[in-house]
Amino acid sequence: MKTSSTHTQVGARRGSVPEEILQLSATMCEQHKGKKIEVFCRECNVTACVMCVIMAHKNHDCLDIEKASEDLRKLILGNTDNVSELWKITKDVLQRLDKEKNDVIRHLVGIEDEINTAADKLIAAIQRDRVKLLSEVASIKAKRAKQLEMVKQEVEQHMTALESFKRYSETLLSSGTAYDVTRSANSLHERADELIKFDVIGHVDTSLPPMNVTFTSSPLLDKKDGSLVGTVTEGGQ
Repeated sequence: MKTSSTHTQVGARRGSVPEEILQLSATMCEQHKGKKIEVFCRECNVTACVMCVIMAHKNHDCLDIEKASEDLRKLILGNTDNVSELWKITKDVLQRLDKEKNDVIRHLVGIEDEINTAADKLIAAIQRDRVKLLSEVASIKAKRAKQLEMVKQEVEQHMTALESFKRYSETLLSSGTAYDVTRSANSLHERADELIKFDVIGHVDTSLPPMNVTFTSSPLLDKKDGSLVGTVTEGGQ
C-alpha cells in the first residue's frame, strides 16, 4: 500500500519479537527519527545521535558509544568481582551460622542432661526446682535459636540480593548491547556500592553477642527457700 511503501518489513513468528525490531528499538534515537545512537555524553550521562550532539551536546565531553561501553563494562566487571567476593564471604557466614546454631542447641541439650541427672538423684521434693530450671534453659535455647534464625534470614536476604546483582550483571556483560550497558552501568554501580556497604560479618557479630550457659549443681540443703537442684546462668548477654 502507498501508506506503507517506505516501511521496513521483517519476518516474525506468532508470539515473538524479531531480532531486527529489538535492535532498531534499542539503537535508534527517540527524538530524531531515523538517526542511530552513536555517541555517549559523559557530562550528561546519556546516549545520543549525531543530531542530539549538534543540538544539545556540542561542547560536551562525548565519546563513541562503543568506546564508552568498553569503559563502563570495566566498571561493571569490577563491581561484579567485588560482589562475587562478598558473596563468598556471605556463604561462609551462613555456614558458620548453621554450625553455631547446632552447637548451641547441642550444648544446651547437654545442660538439660546435667540438670536431669542432678534432679534424679534428689528426692521428689526437688521436682519443683527441676521444672523451673528446665524452663529457664528452654527459654534460653528458644531465644538463642530465634536470634540465630533471624540473623540467618537477614543474611540470606542479602545473599539473594547479591545473587540477583551477579546474574543481571553477567547477563548484561555477556549479551547486552552498547546501549544497554551505557544505560544501566551507573545504576548498577550505585547498587553495587549499596550491597558492599552491608558488613555481613560485623552485622552477625553485633546481632549475636557471645553466649555462655552453664549449670552449677548444688548440694542438697535442708531449707525451704532457694533451689535444691542448682542454678542456670546465662553469660555473654
